[in-house]
Amino acid sequence: MTSTGSDLAEESIFTWGAPPLKFGPGAVDEIGFEMAQHGARRVLILTDPRINALGIPARIAGSLARSGISSEIFDGCHVEPTDDSMDKAAGYAREQGPSESTAMCVLDVLSMRVKTGFGHWRLRPTLAVVDPLLSLTLPPEVTASAGMDIVCHALESYTARYYTTFERKQPEQRVTYCGSNPVSDLWCEKALALIASSFRAAVRDGADLQARSSMMLAATFAGMGFGNAGVHIPHANGYPIAGMVKDYRPPGYPQQEPMVPHGQSVSLTAPEAFRFTFPSSPERHLRAAAVLAPGSPALSDPAEQLPSAVIELMRDVGIPNGIGAVGYTEADIPDLVPGTMKQQRLLATCARPVTEEDIAGIFARSVQNW
Repeated sequence: MTSTGSDLAEESIFTWGAPPLKFGPGAVDEIGFEMAQHGARRVLILTDPRINALGIPARIAGSLARSGISSEIFDGCHVEPTDDSMDKAAGYAREQGPSESTAMCVLDVLSMRVKTGFGHWRLRPTLAVVDPLLSLTLPPEVTASAGMDIVCHALESYTARYYTTFERKQPEQRVTYCGSNPVSDLWCEKALALIASSFRAAVRDGADLQARSSMMLAATFAGMGFGNAGVHIPHANGYPIAGMVKDYRPPGYPQQEPMVPHGQSVSLTAPEAFRFTFPSSPERHLRAAAVLAPGSPALSDPAEQLPSAVIELMRDVGIPNGIGAVGYTEADIPDLVPGTMKQQRLLATCARPVTEEDIAGIFARSVQNW
């Protein structure tokens, strides 16, 4: 008897989506034209003081003006977005009047000392404009941190729970993260290949436009992967690592206050997280390692292949050596674990069930990574 689909217990449907994309050097100068096509009359440009000082928002305002669109610049955004800066931006917008390829929004909730995120397909932008020229002046430390975020996006999406292993959902129950799937897999593999060929070069020489372009493309491709498949343990752990920061002030970033940049926070437990998830899909972990570190010799323990590739990359680009290097000790783990366990939206995407004891062990073994 042929199944109609509605009588299946397991999931057979995955969803995938991404916004239209305009990519390439100089793309930012076409924002005015694009906004005019949507009938925009007044535009609010959101940025932070350092980016504003570089003149990039003014350049965008100029593009808008050439298309007959008035604009205001609000430069009160926090370097790592917070609920407070979002409230201030919203307040500014009310005074004035009415992740580029994902449907996710992530911010620090200051009162809870945790970073968190929420997602809905309606959060996807109408158009993603990605211009590699805007990244040429980034300090190497910022390039390294942002690059490790891309690495984790691609690897977590690729090793996420496969969509057919979830219980079947009704149409109204479908969420943005549906688990790894054939379309997301393609984008993640391409992102990892670009990272392998360009990440180190972009950190070493920020003026290398080819490397910068490849990394921006990798970021876009990884977004097309994880924005649908989802991320899991490294990002869930990264939220309390960033939210509960003590005195760590990373080089290359504003020094007025302590912070653990997002890309650092998600990567610090990634090697141990991928050791944990390896039994769920050894072939995926090995494939990811082969794409990220082509030519690396096979290790005697296959479960170490991907963690080894990630650690080698972290060391080469100057990422801190574990959570201990950003100010945490084993004594902090009981405080970090609840922040991770709050991220059930992410942990549900892990290919293995995750307990508090599992997360505590991952933190403990990530105090130092090498």
